[in-house]
Amino acid sequence: MKPYWSLARMAWSAVLVYRGEFLLQLAGVAVQAVALFAVWRALFTGDGGGELAGLSWDQMKGYLFVAFLTGTLMSSFTDGQLAVRVLDGSVALDLVRPIDYQLARFAESLGFLVGELLVVAVMGSVLLMAFGGAPLPDPGQAGLFLLSLLAVVPLKFGLVYLVGLACFWTGNFHGLSLSRVAITNILSGALVPIALYPDWLQLICMLSPFPGIVSTPALIFLGQVRGTEAAYLIGIQLLWIAILWIGTRLLWRVAVRRLVVHGG
Repeated sequence: MKPYWSLARMAWSAVLVYRGEFLLQLAGVAVQAVALFAVWRALFTGDGGGELAGLSWDQMKGYLFVAFLTGTLMSSFTDGQLAVRVLDGSVALDLVRPIDYQLARFAESLGFLVGELLVVAVMGSVLLMAFGGAPLPDPGQAGLFLLSLLAVVPLKFGLVYLVGLACFWTGNFHGLSLSRVAITNILSGALVPIALYPDWLQLICMLSPFPGIVSTPALIFLGQVRGTEAAYLIGIQLLWIAILWIGTRLLWRVAVRRLVVHGG
């Protein structure tokens, strides 16, 4: 495990070196979160302070905070760092190193994650205070929420890693990254709670891994799902983690066959 720990520390060092780019990309997520808070506050004000999607305004603030938190984890900075190894050819060097490529990239992602958590702690606190705070879960729900939040990390990594591997075929990741973010925002419930979607779109969401990124931890945080139901949703998260981990591992074996290295 020592090589992977070293990779995680190197990734954290890269965050410190490229802190301007790192903070700028996370600021983009924060701006989106502020806009969502403002839009939803206007919607609740226009509705006379009632409920939307079964949530009060105070609960919606908690939902949006979780969406901001999970949106910050494995940000586009991480996305780019994974893809660039394929695009600049440095992946060829990884093939001769005695480490597992997938585990190495996950270790690096955890290094970036440290910086993301520090930023979200500051930005998220300021955001909530600016909009009047939000209710916190009771201790039992808080434990389930933390489990669900921990599952978001490898789940989101699987999707980001998948985009990185797709660069073997596309030769570019910007379009793929933007598409991934857009699809994730819609199908995860980051922009609009899934309960407000039409039935056919809710079905598509439920058949995908995306609700596990925002909807599941948010509903647990708010106490909308408890006990067995919460454990079931966490189990779904773990199932998709396994599917993505194994699936991308098989895709990696196919992808490296396309690698062409020029030189002597």
